[in-house]
This record gives sequence, C-alpha cells and structure tokens, in this order.
Amino acid sequence: MTKKAILTINNLYVSLPERAERQFAVEDVSLELFPGEILCIVGESGSGKSMSSNAVMGLLPKPFVYVSQGEIIFEGQDISKISDRDMQEIRGSKIGMIFQEPMTALNPVMKVSKQLQEVFSSHHLKLSKAEVQAKIIQMLDDVGLPDPEIIGNSYPFELSGGQRQRVMIAMALALEPTILIADEPTTALDVTTQAQILKLVAELQKKRNMGVIFITHDFGVVAEIADRVIVMREGKIVEQGDAETILNKPTHPYTQKLISTVPHLGAQRKEPVTSDIVVSVKGLNKTYGTVTGGLFGKKGRVVHASKNVDLQIRKGETLGLVGESGSGKSTVGRCIIRLHDSDSGEVMFDGKNILTLSNKQMMPMRKHIQMIFQDPYASLNPRRKIGDIITEGPTIHGISKAESWQKAEELLEIVGLSKVALKRYPHEFSGGQRQRIGIARALAMSPKLLIADEAVSALDVSVQAQVLELLDEIKTKMDLAMLFVTHDLRVAAQVCDKIAVMKLGEIVEYGYTYDVFHNPQHDYTKSLLEAVPGKEWVVPTFETA
Repeated sequence: MTKKAILTINNLYVSLPERAERQFAVEDVSLELFPGEILCIVGESGSGKSMSSNAVMGLLPKPFVYVSQGEIIFEGQDISKISDRDMQEIRGSKIGMIFQEPMTALNPVMKVSKQLQEVFSSHHLKLSKAEVQAKIIQMLDDVGLPDPEIIGNSYPFELSGGQRQRVMIAMALALEPTILIADEPTTALDVTTQAQILKLVAELQKKRNMGVIFITHDFGVVAEIADRVIVMREGKIVEQGDAETILNKPTHPYTQKLISTVPHLGAQRKEPVTSDIVVSVKGLNKTYGTVTGGLFGKKGRVVHASKNVDLQIRKGETLGLVGESGSGKSTVGRCIIRLHDSDSGEVMFDGKNILTLSNKQMMPMRKHIQMIFQDPYASLNPRRKIGDIITEGPTIHGISKAESWQKAEELLEIVGLSKVALKRYPHEFSGGQRQRIGIARALAMSPKLLIADEAVSALDVSVQAQVLELLDEIKTKMDLAMLFVTHDLRVAAQVCDKIAVMKLGEIVEYGYTYDVFHNPQHDYTKSLLEAVPGKEWVVPTFETA
C-alpha cells in the first residue's frame, strides 16, 4: 500500500522585495513529506531551504516576503492562503519547529516551565494546572533532561547549549504535532551534544511516527539520519532522492561540488614541522567563579577553564585545540593573546613571558599575535568601512595611512576580494566574505602567531573549504604559527599538523594529527571520534566535482 503524504508543496514561489538580488527566495519548489520519514533539505546560505520551512510555518516576514504562487497542502487545505488566526491553531499543535539558536528563540527572563505552560495556554487546552505541570515534567523527561523539576525552574541562561536545545525540542513536541521542522538545530553544538540531539530527534520521530523536515548544510548529519534528501541552490531544487543515492551517487554537478568539499575524517600523515618554536605555553591556569560569596550570597563554584596546560607551536605549524563546549579551548586561546588574564603559568613569545608584561609593555607585542573570531557578523564594526577596519591596527602602531591602505589592497587580493571592497560596509558582504575580511584584518599586522577561534564553524561547507584552503596557503606563504580552535573533528583532521584534545580545562591527549585520529589513546578522544555524525560514510570522489 502506497503511503499518503502528510505535506505536499506544489510549484511554490516566495517573492522577495524589489531591490533584492533575485526575484524569488524560493522558485518552483515541489516536494512531499511522508509519515515516519526524515527528509533532509541541504544547501548553502541563500539556497531557500529555511525560507521554504518558514513558508510552511506561516512565518514569512510579510508583506515584504510572501508566497506569490503555488500551494502548501496540509490536511486537505492550502495553508499558504489561510488567515493568520487559523495558522496560529496549526502552528505548534500540528506542525512544530525547532530553531537553530535556542537563546534567541527562548525568552531569557522567563523560567523554562513558564514558557512550556504558554504552549498549552496559547492553544486554549482545557487542562488543570496540575495536569499541565505533569505534562511539562514528562516532556522534559522525554527529551532526556536530568532532574526535570530543576530544569523547569531554571532560566535559559542557566542551561548549557545542549540543554536549551532539548527544551526547544520539548516545546516543539508538546502538542504532539504530525510534522516537525528542524532548522539547523545542531550547527552550534559540539560533536557529542550534536550526536545526542540527532539520536533524540530520530527516536522521537519513530516513537510518534512523525514526518520530519531537517534543514542542514552538514552532510555528516545527512548521512546519519536522512531517509530522503533534497538539494537546493538559489531557491530551486536541483536534485532529490533517497539518502543512499544522493550521498554516494549524486548526478547534479552542484551536489557533487558540495559533497566534494566535505572534509574527510581520516587524517593524512604529514611530515613533522621542525622549525623554530614561536610560542611555548607552560602550566597555564585559569579559573572562573569563587568558592563562597557568589551571586546574592549563594555558594559559588570554581570552573577550571585551563588547568596546567602545556603546548608549543612552531613556524609554519598548525596546532588544533579540540573538545566539547566548556572544555576550555577558547579560554586558552584568549589567555595566550591576553584577552583574558591568566591565574598562573607562562606564555613564552619572542623570548618573553608575555603574561608578566604590563598593558603598556604588551602593546607592541599584540601586532605579532592576531585572532580570527568565530562570528564574522559580530566581529566587524557595522558603522565602519572595510578599509578603515583593516587599516586601523597598522595605523595605531605607527604605519602611515597611505602605506596601510596599500597593504589593505594587497591583503584583500590575497583573501580573494576586490580592492573596491575597502569602500563598502560589512552588511554588504556574505558571511564567507566577512570572514575573509576578518582574516585580512588579522594579517594586516604581519603576525607571527594566528589564533583562529572556531573561524569556519558558521560557514557553509563550500565556503568553509575555501577559507580553510586560504588559511593553509597564508600559513605557508607567511610562515605563520597557527592555533586552530574547533569542535569540528573533520576540519581538524584536514588542516592541523598536531592535535591537543581538551576536557574540562585539561589536555588529555596531545600528538600528531594522524596518530590521534587513527590510534587515539584516551577514552575521551575515542568518544569524540565515535560521536562524529556520519562517521561511517566515506565521502565519494567525482571525476568532475
């Protein structure tokens, strides 16, 4: 017996404002979703995958963006043409949604249980207060949260990223919807938390026989959970089929190109770097919090963000610092560059322990240690032109404006952008382009040490590949030492010469990348590698990628 689709989209067009780069965000899209299946929609930023799901949810920013043609059939009616009030009754109760960033989707000043109560009250369900409370506890328990009563009585900021995402899943599933839409729900999570969330979504989907639309740009996630796959580009579907076919035998050149840029988990053996040591870290310690006298007189707790950390990086070498969120890897990077003050230890750079230098003594050293930040949107001043952003550092350190500007033009060419970009503002660029600008800004100081803090985690897979290739070229060309902080083990396998694995502030394993990935010694390293989504999938190669 043929299954009947629970959602059918026919020839959908979503129109954009007149001055947009293209006429349609979504163009002539048709798809079906069946009960009990996970349909993954993949594509780069701007491909229309999230806009398609927002159209289904009735969350398009009207009147600027709207469904101009086509239909979205759910339970026998075209929900793209019903009133907002009628859509409100469907949204949540019959079609649930998990968003990418739980901190923006959850109210930061409202306790979790109160936000879950609103799910029931907004749909006017005739339940007693005790019944609602019992359902809330059950929901939080269903999504694997420990101590549901305590979690329910907490504010979102008191929870970890993985816990907040579980709360979002509980909210989306509270009214037992027929369809669940998950929009990049694991992108910002570390590998073990990501694995837990993927497993949870798959288990709940089977238990409730839901149809799931899972939006992602991570082909590892697709390999882990997808039944069928749709590939989108510039608002159009370019290829669709069962997961096995799309992942291993795609026919469209664009799909082949996307898959060919996925980093391989298996690291290649590299020649050891034997050049001079640029930075040497010994016994680095950093703690947060206090034992007593915490907020409002409560007993606090000490977090060891860095505990007796030792590491060295040589000229032309990339050291990868990997671990889960909260492992301390970003703290180590920020202590080295003195964005955070350390408690003890030493960071030897240019023959000096820079941790003992005053701010005035540190100033001339800063030009030799530069950082590329995770968020290309937040790290550039939106009110300043690109030329002013890149030339600011050299100008402060005494280089003339004319010379700084000339160098900025050269650097933009190195990172693959035109010099006309110098006269434009950050909002005029894509995320990948902004990250290239961030790299150019860091290189403007001619640094000896570059610290990349999750520098590619917010980027699409193809843009990520370009930026990684660029960083590798720059490291070789300029003979830089690089500390590469990441939670993406596939990326680390490709770009790092050595790996340091961090857990709760301590380095638990340290060695050449090939050795760590192919013969991990510590149980924690083994658990991280085991949690990589789609680890069993061997990325295929194509004659024409």
